[in-house]
This record gives sequence, C-alpha cells and structure tokens, in this order.
Amino acid sequence: MRIVDATLFALQIPFVEAFAHSVRSRSSSDAIVVRLRAADGTVGYGEAVARPYVTGETVASCLEFMERTLWPAVKSADYAPWVGQEPIAWLGSLTLPTEDSADADTGVVAWNAARCGFELALVDCLLKSAGVSLGELLPPRRSVIYSGVITASSIEGAVKHAKRFKQFALPHIKVKITGEADRERLAAIRAAVGPEVSLRVDGNGAYSVEGAIATCQALADFQIDSAEQMIPRGNPQELATVQAASTIPQMADESLITLADAEALIAAGACQGFNLRLSKCGGLGPTLAIADLAQSAGIQVQVGCQVGETAILSAAGRHLAAYLPEISFCEGSYGSLLLREDLSRRPIHFGHQGLAKPLKGAGLGVEIQDSLLEKYAQQIITLPSKAA
Repeated sequence: MRIVDATLFALQIPFVEAFAHSVRSRSSSDAIVVRLRAADGTVGYGEAVARPYVTGETVASCLEFMERTLWPAVKSADYAPWVGQEPIAWLGSLTLPTEDSADADTGVVAWNAARCGFELALVDCLLKSAGVSLGELLPPRRSVIYSGVITASSIEGAVKHAKRFKQFALPHIKVKITGEADRERLAAIRAAVGPEVSLRVDGNGAYSVEGAIATCQALADFQIDSAEQMIPRGNPQELATVQAASTIPQMADESLITLADAEALIAAGACQGFNLRLSKCGGLGPTLAIADLAQSAGIQVQVGCQVGETAILSAAGRHLAAYLPEISFCEGSYGSLLLREDLSRRPIHFGHQGLAKPLKGAGLGVEIQDSLLEKYAQQIITLPSKAA
C-alpha cells in the first residue's frame, strides 16, 4: 500500500500544572504529530517527542529530518498490509532510515523520535486499513498499572502530590531528585504514603559517580526500588561502578537509546533495569528488540514515557506494556490529568489504582480529533506527495 499524503503538526498543549526535573521545567507539551494518508483514504497518526538532552533531537531538527529523510523514504515505499504475518517481523519490515550514528554537527545520538513518529503513523494507518488492532499483533497479557510521578518541586509540593497519589491508591510512585535535600524529600514522601507504596527515584543524570553513590546510600533507608539514570550518559562502566556500590537497583534511561547501547550496558553489568520509552528508542520495532535482549540477559524493563505525550504515544505505550512478558513499572497515559486537552475523542488516561485496560480499536485504538491538532499547532507542514 502506498502512502500519498503527510502532514506534520508541531504542537504546544498547555499543562494543568508545570512539570520539573533536574534538566528542564515544562508548562506545555511539545509533541510532533505525524498524520499519514494511504491511497485507499485511510488516515493514521504517530507522535514524536524530541528531547535534546536525550537523543539530541530538537523540534526543529526533528521536523527537518522528517521532511528531508523520512518522508521521501515513506512515499516511495509500497507497504505490505498485515495479514496474519509474524508481528515482530512485520513491524521490522516498516524500514525507515535512522542515521543512528552520532552527528557531531547537531549533537544527535539517534533520530529516534523522528523515526517513532513516522513508524507509529504507519502502524496506525496500515492496521486501520486492514481493520486490525495493534492488540491483535501484540496480544495483551494483562491490564496495565501506571505509576504517579512527583516532580522536582518543594518538599511541601512533593508531599501534596504524594498524598494525592495515595488517595488515588496508586501503588507505585517515581520521585524526581536533583541533589538538593534529597534525603529530607524522600523522608517526607515516605511518611506521607506509608510503607506499602513502591517508591523509586530519577536523577536525570544530575549526579557525578561519587554523588550518585552517596545519594543512593543516603536514600536506601526509604525502601527505594530503583534509581533511574543517576549519572549522565557516557561510559557504561561508570554506571556499573554506581551499581556495584549501591544496594538500590540502577535503571538506565538516557544511557539507553539504541540497541548498541543496550548491548554495551549488558556487557558492562551496568544496571539491573532498562527504561523503555518509545520516542527515545525509535518506535515499536526497535523498542521490542531492546526488550527481547533485556529479557535474555535477565534485565528488568520499565515502560516509561516522555513528559507531555498525547493519546497517540500513550496508546502505543499501553499496547507495549500490556504485551511484554514482564515489566517492573509503567509510566504514561496521563492524558487530561496533565494536558489541558488531549487529542483523543475518548479519554484513555488511567483510573483508580493506576489501572488501565488494553485498547481494542483498529490501529492504535484511539480516535484523534484533527480540530485539536489545528488548535494547538504552532507549525503545520504539509509534505509534497510528488517530487517538484
């Protein structure tokens, strides 16, 4: 099947409340939505969330790569519909150029957000055309239980959020830490939620190796289930040093972008967990490949998200989380709990106790409102279907 039209929407949807961590504070989303139309008229939607401190992509560079590299490849391809094929092989057949090697001029580690946006749009479009749900390719093994996330706010603000999450009966909470009053912050949160709630921390690379070790030692009293990306992306052996000195399991996030990263982290014994994020890892195909490698190596996996994801990435993340054989934690599907308006016609955010059922509709299983794409678009790029 041929893809004949593409439109890119660079969005800015206000948040209900600002979200902060050690690298950035945000008050609105900055997602890029990819809308593709097939020759039979079927329309599919994908989403990319560019983060310069993760993959090196910015909104501007992501849009440029989509237009310059991905769209020419997509419009020239003839895609095979999924009709009872092996799902992982079919997803892998949606070949997209990624230019994974580091780009010294732009600082890009991999064009994974851009690739994810187009891959999800292709999956949504091709499966809708066949009347098939992604859940048929990736059959759900379970309902999904989502975590709450406490931003890098004041201790008073953190306790307020912790109590709200406890009222919502969320069993898992992740806490953003920055190196300022970490022990006092975790002590107050643990006191607010009690001993039964799972707590984990995320440093977003704010610590040195020595600082990460000291912080993990200081927080060990509070029953921390994992410490995510305490040090910056770099030599996996440095993360292995932190892991060896800490009783808290280390989880790689920004250090885990490509399959090669996963192989290097495993070889170094750098961590006990991988945080899989679709936009960071390049879409469903590459993310599933990393998950398979992790399972073979005995590495736990968490399905994470990018702050400000809309219903498109939320839906894809839920399919992934429901399908994987085992996950330690899951994040995302905040929808209108974070966004002033989400893009889907029906809300898909999680409910009480963080519980969310698998999605069943054709494609990704969400109905996107074009009117909201136009309402929140800061930039709309219509890509030519034919060479000039």
